[in-house]
Amino acid sequence: MSTDRVTILGAQVSRVTLVQALAKLENWIQRPSDRCRFIVATGFHGIWVAHQDRAFRDIVNSSDLFCPDGIAPVWLSRLRGDPLPERVPGPDLMRAFIKSTCHRSYFYGDTEATLEALQHRLAAESPEHNFVGAYSPPFRPLTAAEDESVVRMINDAKPDVLWVGLGVPKQEQWIHSHMLALKVPVVAGVGAAFSLISGTIRRAPRWVGNAGLEWLWRLGCEPGKLWRRDFLDGPRFIYHALKETREIRSAARSSPYRLRQNKMIGITTRVSATNSEESSQNAR
Repeated sequence: MSTDRVTILGAQVSRVTLVQALAKLENWIQRPSDRCRFIVATGFHGIWVAHQDRAFRDIVNSSDLFCPDGIAPVWLSRLRGDPLPERVPGPDLMRAFIKSTCHRSYFYGDTEATLEALQHRLAAESPEHNFVGAYSPPFRPLTAAEDESVVRMINDAKPDVLWVGLGVPKQEQWIHSHMLALKVPVVAGVGAAFSLISGTIRRAPRWVGNAGLEWLWRLGCEPGKLWRRDFLDGPRFIYHALKETREIRSAARSSPYRLRQNKMIGITTRVSATNSEESSQNAR
């Protein structure tokens, strides 16, 4: 991991701004390594899944960049006195990258209709960017032959960034299991970015996201899909995250006292040792 991180319920979230994340993408493309660079962009949902699933936690913590997609990790980091600078949503990262560069992008995930609308919108916004392919996988596990064919298709297109929109945790698991086979400088899991940018799902205004209410907006747009996550997982995440935050703050408050206490013990020990030496000398 090359960036400073803030740990929340075991998930190591990168302390990064959108501008810094874009700079990292550009650097990784210009200076490719012998493996894919892996980007995670998720909020409380991904952190909660990682908290419950050790294998998934290991996957997201192995990423080269963990962008705080939602406002929850940002607020929690501030409560802990170890603040993340801002949220870096997956849709913002993808859209800003495509607008600012003439690199090559490939899209993997979602439906064919969404991918068509996505490419149409992005091509109109960013005519200089190269859209080199898109693939909507079937809603079933791929056979080994199909999987090999998909990887070959992506590699043959030679994208600079492969954007994966399969949702958490599927997209991170897919990326992790294919990193050695993919010959792509950067692979990024961006969740619902394809639907939000294409307009298939209406995205909340920026002020709603900054106020921490994008979850409520999304719930209104997709109640059948998100009610369980927001009404069951959400409160559990808040409880455990605040409990951990309270423990961290308590430990931070007690640290100066413990330091002073240790110093006093050290002084007392030294004084006692000196007195013992003097007593021994007087006895002799």
